[in-house]
Amino acid sequence: MILVLNAGSSSVKAAVFAPDLSAVASLQISAVTDPAVAVAEVLQRLAPHLPGLTAIAHRVVHGGATLTQPVLVTTDTLAAIRACIPLAPLHNPANLAAIDALAPLGLPQYASFDTAFHATIPAVASAYALPATERANGLRRYGFHGLSYASLIRQIDPLPARLLAFHLGNGASLCAILHGRSVASSMGFSPTDGLTMGTRVGSIDPMAVLDLARRHGIDGAAHLLNHASGLKGLAGTNDMATLLGRTDAEARFAVDHFCHHAARHAGSAITAMGGLDAVAFTGGIGENAPTIRDRIMAHLAWLGPVPVHVIKADEERQIARDALSLRSVP
Repeated sequence: MILVLNAGSSSVKAAVFAPDLSAVASLQISAVTDPAVAVAEVLQRLAPHLPGLTAIAHRVVHGGATLTQPVLVTTDTLAAIRACIPLAPLHNPANLAAIDALAPLGLPQYASFDTAFHATIPAVASAYALPATERANGLRRYGFHGLSYASLIRQIDPLPARLLAFHLGNGASLCAILHGRSVASSMGFSPTDGLTMGTRVGSIDPMAVLDLARRHGIDGAAHLLNHASGLKGLAGTNDMATLLGRTDAEARFAVDHFCHHAARHAGSAITAMGGLDAVAFTGGIGENAPTIRDRIMAHLAWLGPVPVHVIKADEERQIARDALSLRSVP
């Protein structure tokens, strides 16, 4: 059996999978302040399953430009993950803390990267129009939610040649998937870019960011852009169900903004694929808010009738699948 750890900046999800990828157990711990303490609680609550474990698999948010496939955790791969901390300062340290906390179990550990699915985005789409010296420092479009998209394409059979996929939750993105490969992502250097999200601003003029930094300082601007913007900034809450139940102008505007900008970015993704054969929705909002799906599709009605798939997000199973594929390699 494989233990999967999805350690975020403030929560930890854990699941145990059998070799046939059937789920044996799962749990989530919220309001995490110390990942090592959270991992200890995971082990305590999953104690009945520990004797049967043969491996541990982790979600790591950022693999940079080099970690583009699932890997066995070694001294070298740990160093490479640490080198990506400046690219994901909230997430990669938590991922590393979970790996370190489980090392005493003596089991092989594997890592899957949220950025890896987007390694196929062509340079013309991933490069920012910056001087070569800055591009050499890692400033480029990476894309995120890759494990969600990798799981999504396995659940659609047959897979459309040109698939527009939305992962809509507190974090929201879209991906242009051409013949099963990512060719464009709404997220960029960080997960803050792109669609309107729960608390993240989405796309914004960089000069507006500099203005915020001048008035609030760099840390204050970063907090505002990541934790006080998006739906929360527009209407006071990042809970879409709450907003859909409200009738005030602020709530209506926030929902309109979310759907409008999702469709705006969709047009760009469709261009990257040269057309569209189907749309897929996943994530908490994508799966559970048909009103949002319908409103986004209404913005895209000019495309004509398009098949729409609603897919259950299953990142933990994808991580387990990645680990099993590595264990099967001689």
